[in-house]
Amino acid sequence: MKKALVLASGGIDSTTCLALAVKEYGSENVVALSMFYGQKHDKELKAARDVAAYYGVAYKELDLSLIFADSKCSLLSHSEEEIPTDSYAQQLAQTDGKPVSTYVPFRNGLFLASAASIALSNDCTEIYYGAHSDDAAGAAYPDCSEVFNMAMSAAIFEGSGQALRVHAPFVSMTKADVVKTGLELNAPYHLTWSCYEGKESPCGKCGTCIDRAKAFAENGMTDPALKGE
Repeated sequence: MKKALVLASGGIDSTTCLALAVKEYGSENVVALSMFYGQKHDKELKAARDVAAYYGVAYKELDLSLIFADSKCSLLSHSEEEIPTDSYAQQLAQTDGKPVSTYVPFRNGLFLASAASIALSNDCTEIYYGAHSDDAAGAAYPDCSEVFNMAMSAAIFEGSGQALRVHAPFVSMTKADVVKTGLELNAPYHLTWSCYEGKESPCGKCGTCIDRAKAFAENGMTDPALKGE
């Protein structure tokens, strides 16, 4: 029986990945793995725990915060940088093609490498993660691109003795497409958290809040998390 490990951030992309994996393998054959990387709040970790509990899958957390201790990324608790309140397109217009300030350096590469070790130790044959094309657009998050995914997938497949494969089912899809898929799977979006701020309610102004609202609007609905459903 195949088993899958899903990188679970508590947001809508990873939650949709988890819904896909549970449908494919059954909850008893899925492990959700969340990462603490020194972010300014723990609301996304709480959301990841809630989503894992909803599906009844095994859940693990890993602390990688020391690795990012020297980063000035605005998402990190030690950073003096303010989290931008513009869309990613607006931010990229000011970066000369460089990643945006909320890019955590090579985060997905580190997450996938760490997940590979944990997946192999738990007899998993697949890793799922929720990278999508909107995040990769304009090199905002270069570790969400198809080229990056192909390279990491090949490295993990060979480095695991061809025992472990990486799946990024949304890597060529938009966030609106991801939401459409999740709605079809009845993913528990009301439990998720995407906002870069850790306030009582999503700020509605950061890049991920803007993208999330747009993705639900393109599917003709309001974000369930905002309605408290």
